Formats: sequence, C-alpha cells, structure tokens
Amino acid sequence: MLCQFHEISSSSVFHSITMALLGFLNRFVPPFSGLVFACVLAVALQIFVFSPISPDLLPLPGPSSLASLPQTPTCRVWKKIGEGVVKEPEDLFVDDKGVLYTATRDGWIKRLHRDGSWENWTMLTARHSWGLRRPGEVVSSCVMLKRWYAKVLLSHVNGSELSFADDIIEASDGSLYFSVGSTKFGFHNWYLDVLEAKPHGQLLKFDPSSSQTSIVLDNLYFANGVALSRDEDFLVVCETWMCLKHWLKGNEAGKTEIFVDNLPAGPDNVNLAPDGSFWIALVQVRSEAWEFVHRSKAAKHLIATYPSLIKRVNGVSGKASVVHVGADGEVIKKLDDPDGKVIRFVTSAVEFEGHLYLGSLNSNFIGKLPLT
Repeated sequence: MLCQFHEISSSSVFHSITMALLGFLNRFVPPFSGLVFACVLAVALQIFVFSPISPDLLPLPGPSSLASLPQTPTCRVWKKIGEGVVKEPEDLFVDDKGVLYTATRDGWIKRLHRDGSWENWTMLTARHSWGLRRPGEVVSSCVMLKRWYAKVLLSHVNGSELSFADDIIEASDGSLYFSVGSTKFGFHNWYLDVLEAKPHGQLLKFDPSSSQTSIVLDNLYFANGVALSRDEDFLVVCETWMCLKHWLKGNEAGKTEIFVDNLPAGPDNVNLAPDGSFWIALVQVRSEAWEFVHRSKAAKHLIATYPSLIKRVNGVSGKASVVHVGADGEVIKKLDDPDGKVIRFVTSAVEFEGHLYLGSLNSNFIGKLPLT
C-alpha cells in the first residue's frame, strides 16, 4: 500500500515539499539565486526519500474556554525540593506513609522520606522510567518494584515489543491500566508521533492473575496520563488535546466520552486528588511562532528529516501549566508559570497534605506549591 501511495502521488508530494521549502526560506532570507533553488531541490529530494513520517495535518484547538479563568501566577510561591538530587523527575507518587517517590530520566526510582532525606531506592535497566503509581508497592511502566528488586510484568503485547509504555494505574482488584504513547515511535522520537498526527496510541489492561493483556481503547492520539476515579467507576486517559472518560461500572460500562477538551495545551499525566477531583499537567507541544508546520504536510516532512529543527517547533520548554478539574469534567482552576521563571515542562501534579508537587522533564528539582 505504501508503494502504491508513492507511485500515485509521488510527484505531487515532491512538489509540495519543494514549495514548502521555498516558502520556509522566504520567511527568513531575501530572494535567492538559481543555485540556491537547485540546492532546495536537492534537499527536497532527500526529504522525500528519507522522511520517517507519513503525516496528517494536526487539528489545532481554537481559543480555549480556560482563557476566561483568572490565571494564578505561582512563580513567587514555588519551593524547590530535591534540587540537584533528581534529574528530570517525570512522574511522582506519594504513599500512605507520606514518602514521595519519583521516576527520573537516569533510570532511578528515588524517594524522599518524611525526615527530608533522599534515597536511591531502585535502579531500572531502562534509560528512562515514568508512570509511577501504586498504593503499597510501586509500579513504573509495567515494572513492579519491591524494596530491593524490580520485576518486569510485561514487555510484549500481541507479540510486539512494548517500547513506549507511558502512564499506569492499579485498580483495587489488582488490574493494571496503562497507556501506550505510540506503537510506531519510541520515547526518544516522541515528537515524530506529534508531527505525524495519527492515532498510534492505546489504553491497555493487564491482569496479573492470568498475565493476560487486553486493549481497552485503540487509535488514541499520543495516549498519555491515566487515572481512576475515587470509586473506580470510570477511568480518565489523556491524548493530544483532550482527556477521555471510559466507564468501567454501571449502566454506561464500556462506553467512552469526552471528559475535558478544548485545552490550551496537550494534557500529560493526570492524578486523582483527595476530594475526587483531578490534577492535569499541560504541556505546550507546539511553538506559536511555528504553528504553520502543523498545517503543512510538506513542512512536517522537512522538520522530521532534520531533527535539529524539532527544538524550534516543540514548545514544551517555554512555560508550565496545570489545571484542576472536577470529577464532572469542569475546570476549577488553572495554575501557571507563564514565562517559565521557576519551572517549565511540567509533566505531573500530585496533591498531598495541602500542597501540590510537580514533576518536570526540564528541571533537576520537584516543585512544591501550597494550595491554601
């Protein structure tokens, strides 16, 4: 099928790439010579042959209703904990004894004790770990962690390697629900999935008693955070611009609906709050100055072929945002560090004892914010 696509539309795609390159250059340089034009054609050919994606256009959200909410600037009341101890703490978890765990980019599961001391608790063989949740024991990306060892629960699904398990949550019956960000691209190429804008994500369920894995939801756009409701009657899973509610119990069991949408950025991890509401970290997956890329397949091919350009298109490091959403899906408040003065690229928000703890893939500390 791929060969047929190139045979039928190769000339139009190549023309689109060439025109996109010319338009791209016109944004930054004055009119250029025939020699430069020849170079552009050569680059277009390279892009056409070596592009790793087959993109669709990414529907960008319109003006968010959250814009009418009063923004709560928080940069003056942050407290940094574990600064220099943790490296890019992507996700957080607090157990019933008040011990805080974090999964860091270097593979460590670290924990902060009540007395303020840090412990290198468990090292995973993976270069990155996240999706850290479980009452009692800890589960991280389908790895069960006891005090001094890690046991892999799941590495393959339907014969395919599980290369991008993202967030995970355990139900009271022992079932594990977890998201797969992409079945096509791995962690280090996650932004290629955003550029391709196709539904490669999944929500899966693992039954430890039978070691069987089933697909709960398929065709998700970069599936991310997962959380159970307080009564475990529904589950929330986040994808590119929205979070979905999947009913597990009651008359609606098995049905899926929108939980919250029209968000100003992409939702990342979602965590249940003590009162049954949810905290959702928002990641700015696009740069406003480069939004045109997401409206052009040819421009996407260009960016995907030259990864050094991805940092310009990707806006995740510019700011920090978190939204507090009720169990009914209504937004309660929005917290911001709009200029990233203290913290950026917040990926997780966990409420504990009147404070909000924030994980980030762009910091060497955990943010702590009083809620009262």
